[in-house]
Amino acid sequence: MYGLGGSRMAAEGVELLADLDRLAVLGFSEVVRHLPDLIRLRREVRRFLVDRDVDLLVPIDYPGFNLPLARYARVREIPVLYYIAPQVWAWHESRARKLAEDADLVCVVLPFEAELLERWGVRTRFVGHPLLDRTSEDAARPPRSRRALGLFPGSRVQEIERLLPVFLDAARAVRAHHPELELLVARSSDLPVAAYAELGEAVLVDTETALRDSVAAITKSGTITLQLALAGIPMVVGYRVSSITYAIARRLVSVDHIALVNLVAGRRVVPELIQHDASPALLAEKAAPLVADTEARSAQRSALRQVSAELGKPGAAGRVADECVRLLVGER
Repeated sequence: MYGLGGSRMAAEGVELLADLDRLAVLGFSEVVRHLPDLIRLRREVRRFLVDRDVDLLVPIDYPGFNLPLARYARVREIPVLYYIAPQVWAWHESRARKLAEDADLVCVVLPFEAELLERWGVRTRFVGHPLLDRTSEDAARPPRSRRALGLFPGSRVQEIERLLPVFLDAARAVRAHHPELELLVARSSDLPVAAYAELGEAVLVDTETALRDSVAAITKSGTITLQLALAGIPMVVGYRVSSITYAIARRLVSVDHIALVNLVAGRRVVPELIQHDASPALLAEKAAPLVADTEARSAQRSALRQVSAELGKPGAAGRVADECVRLLVGER
């Protein structure tokens, strides 16, 4: 097995062709700066696919990089299983047509994706969300040992720089009314401690600890919102990108929500504050009722349980592995 990934993928026996850091680029303007390196990396992977006579390509998300690789593999008759489908429901539905042409199978993890992609002729299978496997593993965790407000600013340096100071200011405003509340900052295992500077009274912990001990959360959008939903933690979502990225995204994005919990629910079950609205004052205003034992807290937790029920059953990894084996033995 060979791939592009991080330390955890390497620990599972994958020989890394490049570290994940070369792909961890956020936003349109940032991609432009890193484009030469991304082009070189894609060229390296293409050469590897041919030189090593690869039997199966498994692109994971990241459509800007992976869709051209899928096309390259298709032309060379290498089977393609695309896992974690590109978010064509948010933008570029035309990418669904590319998936139909270049992927033998797309394994999707969100319940509404299969029907959408099948309308474009994409062969799909809903395998359930992989977070459900982690939740099963975490069932034996010790009970909550503190009362804390969790801050989940992301896993990229650019996200930490933009979001963490804002989240910290918002959390301090909430804590002013709840002095007993601890402030926990969830650290990504792929980032050094040095990336989280000037935390003040907040404590840096691993994500699992933050999920265990938080009674409410201020979080970025993305998969972490589903993790919080599965943990039953009420949240407010805040997100900021560069001005250029935001201006482009406003023209391209075609969904009513950015938080995955809201997309799965089909309605606004958690507050979303984007760009200039993601201010410390507004984030604190939305987070404060979620810390206290209020009707807003109870209503959101009930909605999050419904979202969790939509995510399928544990065992996503095994189901994807089964499909990989079928393609490897020639069952298309």
